[in-house]
Amino acid sequence: MAFNVTLRQSGRQFQVEPDEAVLLAALRQGIGLPYGCKNGACGSCKGTVVSGEVEQAPHSSSALSNDEKTRGMALLCCATAKGDLTVDIREVAGVGDIQVKKLPCRVNALERKAGDVIELKLQLPANERLQYLAGQYIEFILKDGKRRSYSMASPPHHEGPIELHVRHMPGGTFTDHVFGTMKERDILRFEGPLGTFFLREDSEKPIVLLASGTGFAPIKAIIEHAVFKNLNRPMTLYWGGRRKQDLYMMDMAEQWAKDVPNFSFVPVLSEPDANDAWTGRTGFVHRAVIEDLPDLSAYQVYACGAPVMVESAQRDFTSHHRLPEDEFYADSFTSAADLANPV
Repeated sequence: MAFNVTLRQSGRQFQVEPDEAVLLAALRQGIGLPYGCKNGACGSCKGTVVSGEVEQAPHSSSALSNDEKTRGMALLCCATAKGDLTVDIREVAGVGDIQVKKLPCRVNALERKAGDVIELKLQLPANERLQYLAGQYIEFILKDGKRRSYSMASPPHHEGPIELHVRHMPGGTFTDHVFGTMKERDILRFEGPLGTFFLREDSEKPIVLLASGTGFAPIKAIIEHAVFKNLNRPMTLYWGGRRKQDLYMMDMAEQWAKDVPNFSFVPVLSEPDANDAWTGRTGFVHRAVIEDLPDLSAYQVYACGAPVMVESAQRDFTSHHRLPEDEFYADSFTSAADLANPV
């Protein structure tokens, strides 16, 4: 028999099957809850179980700590209900209205942007169009059934191919294929759009956009969408990498800073070498935000990239620099390695 789940803040209810993850049950019934990886690695779907009990499947310790468990928190992507539940978690409006599809696509172009970054463009069938929100991602469905997630770097209004930014992870099944044997006109299959990382347009707050590495991809889509919609909110992009080559589209960001009103760009390198001839900011990219904006109480933050960057930014911004917890939106780029030692 199915169990009832009640969302404490709104009172909305949905049903979950005994062996079904709470998050998947909500999404299946058109209820938008925050999520990212869907496999217990990123922590985006964390909520508090107010009443009832859940069984928590193996997950990354960084996504849900033992201390958080003792306080009644759970990762809803890998939590199953033992009975009726009441859960306290922020709901996400708008996501449930967009149809998630499984689609074939053709490789339209492969362009190397850096030694370890390829811009991959996908052409949909002529009779298909993917509706999505700027910042969302797709999941490639591989031949063995495994999935690989990539954020869309092209904004929703873009009429051409879907643009992704793929970083090479040596030894990774999919990225080794992209960088080694994939060619134009190859056929792939994906599901999307997915995720709750997208621009909240119902706010007038200034925006801090925080990216590391290829976390720039969904940030790019958000910026281009905001420009297209003529949103006049101040936007500052902080983009971090180890070396200058990691900021693989820096010319584009610098051009936005010249052309887009109320937009500024702060590149940050953590380990520049002599060949970079770097005269800009150095250190951790989220620390550059703190140096410039010690009081974040009036801001919205969108952070995307390496899990350690996202986790550090969320902790420091909300605990020490007055950012409201519900104004931090993130997409943590987790990989199979992030679940290598689940708890």
